[in-house]
Amino acid sequence: MLVEKNKTIVTPDDVRQAAKNIEGSVSRTPMTMSRTLSDITGAECYLKFEIFQFTAAYKERGALNRLLAIKNETNGIIAMSAGNHAQGVSYHAGRLGIPATIVMPEGTPFNKVKRTEELGAEVVLTGTTLEESTAAALQLATEKALTFVHPFDDPLVIAGQGTVGLEMLEDVPDLDTLVVPIGGGGLISGMATIAKDINPDIEIVGLQTEAFPSMKEAMDGSNLEGSNITIAEGIAVKTPGTKTQEIVKGLVDDILVVSERRIESALVLMMEVEKVVIEGAAAISLAALLEYPEKFKGKKVGIVLTGGNIDSRLLASAIMRGMARDGRLSRLRISMVDVPGSLAKVTEIVAKVGNNIIEMRHQREFGALSLKQTEMELVVESKDKDHANKLLNALERDGFTVSFAQTV
Repeated sequence: MLVEKNKTIVTPDDVRQAAKNIEGSVSRTPMTMSRTLSDITGAECYLKFEIFQFTAAYKERGALNRLLAIKNETNGIIAMSAGNHAQGVSYHAGRLGIPATIVMPEGTPFNKVKRTEELGAEVVLTGTTLEESTAAALQLATEKALTFVHPFDDPLVIAGQGTVGLEMLEDVPDLDTLVVPIGGGGLISGMATIAKDINPDIEIVGLQTEAFPSMKEAMDGSNLEGSNITIAEGIAVKTPGTKTQEIVKGLVDDILVVSERRIESALVLMMEVEKVVIEGAAAISLAALLEYPEKFKGKKVGIVLTGGNIDSRLLASAIMRGMARDGRLSRLRISMVDVPGSLAKVTEIVAKVGNNIIEMRHQREFGALSLKQTEMELVVESKDKDHANKLLNALERDGFTVSFAQTV
């Protein structure tokens, strides 16, 4: 049941009105049950594919709802964003003929900067954190008489984001639980507002990366000392919104902190199972089901794939690290007597066992071994850990000293 004090911020009717406002201009994305992920996690997993929005993220919803309210009352808008809010604002501002300036933190992935510029906005890179960039955006808004569009702590933005939850419960009314990433809190605030109105018994679980557990800390007074280094840039927020904190306090049942390593694994797993590319902030929902299986076992769980705008280099690294964790990619350190034919013998064994050499390094000058020995490092591709161990055992049977180099 809604807490009375939240009604002055965002109401269920605000979310329903937002759905009418944005209808036809924002995609009603599909929601499907994943049999494979359900088998893996033990929960019945329903995926909401917000990655299929034009800008590949749910942020369009709140941005458009806010812009529609001011389109005839502003000379231009300014927003602060690490990427997805920027693209949502830029795209719909361009559609509505509103000049847009976007302030982004320094270090924002190039693909997000480039895409925002392509959508017609002027991009200003300043500040090392979202908070510093916000301060710069507010200053520019005052100097240039622009309307500031907040990425999460705005009632119209919150209501727009809440339409994700409205659609999910229209498609699957008997969901037991919604798992929702939290950065500043706009998405979970909107979704909780409408979901608790439709079904007061539904469980709303917020998710934060261990690197930025700011909403969790605000709710329970803990000090988790996040590293502030994360693959989930979209939820890398040090200070959640004041309005969203009030809504979360009244409507969200639990907030879980998820490890960075688990987020990386979930990102790769989603790609391999569902054949879709998601960003780190989107992967945290599946990561939570993997990290806390007993909490979700047997429940019908709604998962929002919030965005798909991941830096290509980051994605490539995540894939390779995932292969290393699964044993499909291994680095072997091999010591051998430095005589003709030793190297050929190693490659012969690799071929016989059926592994594939990806990279090889053979050195004599910089090793710590005897002058009559040499050391080789091989990066090999295998079917799984058992296959990699089979290679190690085969090499040892032929007299080589072999060890796995440490993996992530």
